[in-house]
Amino acid sequence: MKRRDFLIGAGCVAGGGLATAAMIPGHLEAGLQMAQNAIDNRKEPLVRITFQRDLAQPEPWAEKLIAAAENQIGITLIYDPAYVGLSFPNGDLPRERGVCTDVVIRAYRDAFGFDLQQEVNQDMKSNFAAYPKIWGLKRPDRNIDHRRVPNLQTFFKRLGAALPVSDQAGDYLPGDVVSQMLPGNLPHMGIVTQYRSQDGERPLIIHNIGAGTKLEDSLFAFPITGRYRFKPGISS
Repeated sequence: MKRRDFLIGAGCVAGGGLATAAMIPGHLEAGLQMAQNAIDNRKEPLVRITFQRDLAQPEPWAEKLIAAAENQIGITLIYDPAYVGLSFPNGDLPRERGVCTDVVIRAYRDAFGFDLQQEVNQDMKSNFAAYPKIWGLKRPDRNIDHRRVPNLQTFFKRLGAALPVSDQAGDYLPGDVVSQMLPGNLPHMGIVTQYRSQDGERPLIIHNIGAGTKLEDSLFAFPITGRYRFKPGISS
């Protein structure tokens, strides 16, 4: 029988709205609503359909990653932070639901055949002490470890993919994976794209912050906690 529980503190519990309200514990709702409001109330309107391309086109690997993330828009419509028993390897929820890390996981699988579920599990089996102990686990859990933002942060850092965090928009290149901290200390993650905000100042990111996978102007809406440039099978 599959267990179902909320990933409280597990990362990418974020958003607000009808799609999320029935699934997320009530004591988190204030933080989630604040996160959604931070995006909705930006001075520059969000660019979802009409956008500018950056003058510099992404590298081929990044273009593949972003295209794989874009393909989730309109498909993943529900934010679902429940614990679910997954097949292994390449286990996944139905594509219409997921959390922020699922955007990243699916993009790497679809673009490169790189399975973060399997790779994180193998690394945690060999180096469990290197990973966060936030959840009180004594051994890896292949159903959920790869879907937790702090674990993906650790994994990318261990692969040498971590880059300095910056407040300069130009430092964030297409294909970068960015982690953020939302209100209520809720970890979040998204993928930087080649698309720009309406004023041309900021790259947009693809993420799921509560109502499915979307392209939004939210890179600097929340504190950035990590930046990672991971190219599977490609030397830096």
